[in-house]
Amino acid sequence: MTEHEMYMQIADYMRYQYPKVIYRFDLAADLKLSIGQAKKHKRLQWRRGYPDLFIAHPMGKYHGMYLELKKDGTRLQKRNGDFASEHIKEQWEMLGALTLRGYKAEFACGFDEAKKIIDEYLGGPEVEEVEF
Repeated sequence: MTEHEMYMQIADYMRYQYPKVIYRFDLAADLKLSIGQAKKHKRLQWRRGYPDLFIAHPMGKYHGMYLELKKDGTRLQKRNGDFASEHIKEQWEMLGALTLRGYKAEFACGFDEAKKIIDEYLGGPEVEEVEF
C-alpha cells in the first residue's frame, strides 16, 4: 500500500468513525508540482518536515494532534540509532517543536498504528463536539 492509499484509508476511517472531528491532510509532498509551483510552495512554508495529518480537536492538555504517516514497515532509525534519513530527522524535529507548543505529535507507521494512535487520542467514536 502506498502512503497516498493509506491517507485515503485514514480519511475514510475518520469520516466514518469520527464524523464531528475536523481533520486535514497536507498533500504537498504527494503532489507533482512544476518548478515554479514548488518554489512558491517552499516560500510559504516555515520549514521542511510538516506532518501529514492534523486533527483539529483539543483533548486534555493538547490543542490538537499531528501525525507524520509512513508506510507499514518503514524504519525510522538505523540499527545504530541514527535516523534512517535526513528527512526523517527533519520530521522528528518538527514533531518535537509541535509537542513543545502543546500538540500531541507522533509518527505512525501503517494504517493500524495510525488508527490506534487516533483512537487513543480521541477516546472513541463518542467524542464530544466542540462548540463554535
